[in-house]
Amino acid sequence: MAGALSHIRVLDLSRILAGPWASQILADLGADVIKVEKPGEGDDTRGWGPPFLKDEHGNDTPVAAYYLCANRNKRSITVDMTQPAGQKLLHDLARQSDVVIENFKQGGLVRYGLDYATLRQINPRLVYCSITGFGQTGPYAPRAGYDFLIQGLGGLMSLTGRPDGEQGGGPMKVGVALTDILTGLYAANAVQAALIARDTTGAGQHIDLALLDVQVACLANQAMNYLTTGKSPVRLGNAHPNIVPYQDFPTDDGYMILAIGNDGQFARFCEAAGQANLSSDPRFSTNKARVGNRAALIPLLNKLTIKRTTADWISLLEKLAVPCGPINTLEDVFSDPQVQARGLRVDMPHPVAGHVPQVASPIRLSETPVEYRNPPPMLGEHTDSVLASILALSDSDIAALRAQGVV
Repeated sequence: MAGALSHIRVLDLSRILAGPWASQILADLGADVIKVEKPGEGDDTRGWGPPFLKDEHGNDTPVAAYYLCANRNKRSITVDMTQPAGQKLLHDLARQSDVVIENFKQGGLVRYGLDYATLRQINPRLVYCSITGFGQTGPYAPRAGYDFLIQGLGGLMSLTGRPDGEQGGGPMKVGVALTDILTGLYAANAVQAALIARDTTGAGQHIDLALLDVQVACLANQAMNYLTTGKSPVRLGNAHPNIVPYQDFPTDDGYMILAIGNDGQFARFCEAAGQANLSSDPRFSTNKARVGNRAALIPLLNKLTIKRTTADWISLLEKLAVPCGPINTLEDVFSDPQVQARGLRVDMPHPVAGHVPQVASPIRLSETPVEYRNPPPMLGEHTDSVLASILALSDSDIAALRAQGVV
């Protein structure tokens, strides 16, 4: 069965993470994604190491692990878009594509004739997705945007980290480039919505996605906590602003997470911990009361959880349907039987390394499943085949372009 998007071709002018994350989602769903890179250099993340992918002899390749996370199932071509001949190649590819994804600064592609206004004249059915730090409008539109910057500017770091006054207190970014990832997810959704709309209207459209917009949109309940009260939430470490107890707790050999979401779960936990009276205490009997008396409750629970190991607590509480779990390292994650049962590690053949590990797509479609067709491509690996198969260029045509430094 062909992939759900096997009829779609994507011309991917993006690099780093947000754009490539979006195009990898589309590629996993079957789209033919042509990744356009600068000759001799390519996507910046190819060099964002160590660590680097090892070849079959254990030596570093020029491919950083970072690049490998967002570029599978794509074809890489190298084109110098600063040259008129390179621009013509990209115009010709856009004419035969359904989607363009780019993450240049606002107006950055106008000089090359690769902006939406130009390409829509070439292909009115084109869905054109622009990803920038701040969008196409507003006073910040000309600025460059980076995930770390946006996590701070967009409020996420005001919510992440231990409270001021505690040891280690202060703002903290999330351990992965979450704003980029979320923007990629929104971009993939928006592209597919625009393609569906095109089925009705016959016309493509421009998608304007900003990292800042996405970050603010994903503040979720914390944004509403502010908008409904006018009071900015503060950092609570691993605690939850609206649910108690919902955080990490010390155990005899480390830490565990309790994620108690209702009063029944809290009562069962207290009974298992040998302190059933806590759940009937008016200060703690309801979630509203527990949130209001957080400072009194948490030290009491710390004294209880420290009495057993993490494994013992999990074994006990899972039988009582009390949500809990460990705090795993990534070694623990990929050794976890549930992670293994779900096949979240995939090993793909690779022309230099022999094989390359990948984190599987979480999308499970019953009739058009994700396929792992190609590993993240080497720089320019598919230049000749793409130009020959899509643009019908001859070997001599391609050789001439290569001699001119166009490809």
